[in-house]
Amino acid sequence: MAASDRQHTLAKAVSMTGTSLHTGEQVTLTLQPAPENFGFKFRRIDLEDKPFIPALVEKVQKVERATTIAEGGVNVHTVEHVISALAGMGVDNAIIEMDANEPPIADGSAMPFVELIKSAGLEEQKEARKVFEVREPIYQETRDGTILTIVPDKKFRISCTNVGPNGRFTQYFSTEINPETYEKEIAAARTFVYYEDIAPLMEKGLIKGGTLEAAVVIRGETLLSKQPLRFADEFVRHKILDIVGDLMLSGKRILGHVIAVRPGHGPNTELARSIVKQYEQMRSMVPAPVYIPGGEAVLDINEVMKILPHRYPFLLVDRIIGFETATKCTGIKNVTINEPFFQGHFPGHPIMPGVLQLEAMAQVASIVLLRMPENQGKIGYFMSANNVKWRRPVLPGDTLVIETEILKAKRSIATGVGRCVVNGQVVSEADLMFSVVDR
Repeated sequence: MAASDRQHTLAKAVSMTGTSLHTGEQVTLTLQPAPENFGFKFRRIDLEDKPFIPALVEKVQKVERATTIAEGGVNVHTVEHVISALAGMGVDNAIIEMDANEPPIADGSAMPFVELIKSAGLEEQKEARKVFEVREPIYQETRDGTILTIVPDKKFRISCTNVGPNGRFTQYFSTEINPETYEKEIAAARTFVYYEDIAPLMEKGLIKGGTLEAAVVIRGETLLSKQPLRFADEFVRHKILDIVGDLMLSGKRILGHVIAVRPGHGPNTELARSIVKQYEQMRSMVPAPVYIPGGEAVLDINEVMKILPHRYPFLLVDRIIGFETATKCTGIKNVTINEPFFQGHFPGHPIMPGVLQLEAMAQVASIVLLRMPENQGKIGYFMSANNVKWRRPVLPGDTLVIETEILKAKRSIATGVGRCVVNGQVVSEADLMFSVVDR
């Protein structure tokens, strides 16, 4: 497995201090390493119980000019830039600690967070990175002209068109998103605002941390900024920066081509919800884990069919009649003249094929194998059989008692033994090997 196929977290904790956009207060943000499958969670260390807030779309509370997430009565504002930087730079798991309700606005871009991540370095983890490939197009359109769609692609790409009021500063940019392109083409793009939108907020003192160092202000056709534009198309690149952060609220890295016209935080987070919906639809096709009772138990054919994927004419277990310890299982197969294989094996002299007795052993052994807690919801593939012996014919009317035992199970490989008994006499036996995999 390549390094890029594994999850990554930060190699060490790193901190930065700056001014928050809305309150103008000093805030210290610390990025902490996190375990596998943790995702991104904010933590308000300024509060007594230091609560966590998962960076997930179901926690989104408000999307006006920035994305706000909340858990109960605790919230965090303007989360998109730091999430964008973490996702864009290949981090999968991190704790984002803050002693206020908003990250530092810094220069209005994600570059300060990128530099912070680079100073920490990345640590490869053991678990595979989970990436959801969008297989069916997702499309949404709003009344004010926003169009967002995702079409299938083997890479994560974003093509975006920014259109300001009255068509001002219409810009287009398209790029694949990976750590190299994100740092070079996207991270440095600063947030921008139109003066007519923020003037009322400035008069009310609602953006006390807003300065010309923290954003590009557009007044008419004039740019109010203490620095020149970093890119000729800086505004659309910042829109892509926001899309990366907002879509990561789905909790899923994706493969797909995002095509966006006039995106915003509200439509972006709705697109994240659509990603979650398609992912859940895909996962709904996976059979739910089946509970297999411990201790003494008898399983009828309906319970057997919930565990094994086999069906007529290849389901060769009618009932499980007992478990002995955690590794032994006994099943039965009632052999009748109605079995389809008797039509050709052999006409006038019906005998149950030996390979089907072997398959019956494998099916019963699979049940005891899948009973182990670590294998719940998985499936066992029959890999090999050794020392196979057939000792006497099995005929119509016989009740085949199938006895199996798992001798060794390590990671995804298991070995065991099985035998079939009729009227107290062994009719067949074998050493078995299985591979246990996800369904």
